Amino acid sequence: MGNIIKLGTYPPKRIISLVPSQTELLHYLGLDEEVIGITKFCVHPQTLFRNKARVGGTKNVNIEKIKSLMPDLIIANKEENVKEQIEELHQIAPVWVSDVNNFEDALNMIKSIGELVVKEKQAEKLIAAIETAFSKLQTTNYKLQTAYLIWRNPHMTIGGDTFINDMLCKCGLQNIFENEKRYPAITLETIKERDTKLILLSSEPFPFKEKHAEEIKNYFANSQSPIPKILIVDGEMFSWYGSRMLFAAQYFSELINHIYLPDSDYSNLA
Repeated sequence: MGNIIKLGTYPPKRIISLVPSQTELLHYLGLDEEVIGITKFCVHPQTLFRNKARVGGTKNVNIEKIKSLMPDLIIANKEENVKEQIEELHQIAPVWVSDVNNFEDALNMIKSIGELVVKEKQAEKLIAAIETAFSKLQTTNYKLQTAYLIWRNPHMTIGGDTFINDMLCKCGLQNIFENEKRYPAITLETIKERDTKLILLSSEPFPFKEKHAEEIKNYFANSQSPIPKILIVDGEMFSWYGSRMLFAAQYFSELINHIYLPDSDYSNLA
């Protein structure tokens, strides 16, 4: 899912990706040679991370560096990249901007990129494999009240209009902040008031560690409230749309099994 663009070179031979998960997707589709530039956050796969030109971060791309690379296609994302910078990049090369807010959006994005880079068959096979993997997820009928934290100081969570929220739903979990928009700041007190049973601490963008889980556990213990189960989870599995979804389904299956183990402590699943 993204905007319609007209390419000067078809298929594109010099691609710059400004989105980590879509960089990984381009690799999966067999476009290592065509990808000439990536961001410093495009850490997968390591072969691209080590060998391709880096053009800044997702929020502060180096416009002049991109211009010097003479791309014939730039791949961006509405949420991850800055609108004003995207508008500048339109003066350099065609810019395709994805907008992914749920599972179906992600599959449509894969299809669109496949068409854009003339890898339709590979994209179709990937979509079919992802759909099959997710169809095998087994969840309980009980929707566990869950808070998913992405940031600390202040604590931030995810609203119901995000891709991560849809992944929580695939796991059979109930986001207690589903009525919020995007990524609101919240407090541990609010989490306590909503009778939360599970807190998931993401490994990104804030790298939650066991000490942070212990802090939250102590907060609930000191307030004499029931202590939710607290797990540190792999944020890439919840937020990277694209080929990573192929592995996410198996990760979610293991996570679901772990959540319902009869213990009240936290464990590291990142």
